[in-house]
Amino acid sequence: MASAPSSPHNRSRSSDEEDPVDQMIAQTGCAELHYSLQECMAENQDWRKCQGLVQKFKECMSTYQNTRKEQLLKHKTSTTQSA
Repeated sequence: MASAPSSPHNRSRSSDEEDPVDQMIAQTGCAELHYSLQECMAENQDWRKCQGLVQKFKECMSTYQNTRKEQLLKHKTSTTQSA
């Protein structure tokens, strides 16, 4: 008897496998703020009570995105010039 193919919707991970979202946030350097914000929202059950952390996380992510954009533009420019 053939086993049924695994469901494409089965997103379970082994306990030692890190969450992809956590991995992405860790790359930004904003992970501590992200976790603090999650804790605040869990404790207060109201994101409005965590606006200071929301703003800090937003600023951190914006800084990361701007830095990443600059890096990609520099890389694209250097690649184009060398071709």
